[in-house]
Amino acid sequence: MAITSIGAANPLGLPGPSSSGAAADGGDFGSSLEKLLESVESSASDANSAVAAMTDGSGDVHTAMLALQKAEISMQLTVQVRNKLVQAYQDLMRMPI
Repeated sequence: MAITSIGAANPLGLPGPSSSGAAADGGDFGSSLEKLLESVESSASDANSAVAAMTDGSGDVHTAMLALQKAEISMQLTVQVRNKLVQAYQDLMRMPI
């Protein structure tokens, strides 16, 4: 019996780690954060439109709930990334010179 792989899970479409050295110029991390924020914004607008479609009768509850859960999870991810960045900054500021 052959087992096939599912593939990498990347629900937000963020770029994975690369060995090309693009992180040395500093633009790669900033663009990743920008893509993360754009993804959160688009999932929130998708959730709003799904709820609006559900309330006017053209959509179903299942689609609206899935969109709301996706928006909530992406927001939680963004908050955790922010928390880690703030913690790293605070750790750096506590280091003696």
